[in-house]
Amino acid sequence: MASLIACPHCGPRPKEEFTIRGDAGITRPTPDAGEDAWYAYVYLRDNPRGRHKEHWHHTSGCRRWLVVERDTMTHAIYAVSDASAPGETA
Repeated sequence: MASLIACPHCGPRPKEEFTIRGDAGITRPTPDAGEDAWYAYVYLRDNPRGRHKEHWHHTSGCRRWLVVERDTMTHAIYAVSDASAPGETA
């Protein structure tokens, strides 16, 4: 059986309908931030093990950005919420 992601707008959908963007905790630097800050934002990423929040786009569905909390080792999904919801990192 395919892995399902419980989209808050469309219901359970196969993971193949989604595109992953990456870490939901990264904050974009201000436009006047230095070169080092922008380099780190664009190129440097952690590769976490375990529970982690990521941005996913429902490309073949509602086209909304979501925050998916999943285990990066087992791929178990714990929570899915709309990225624009209050309290979510967008």
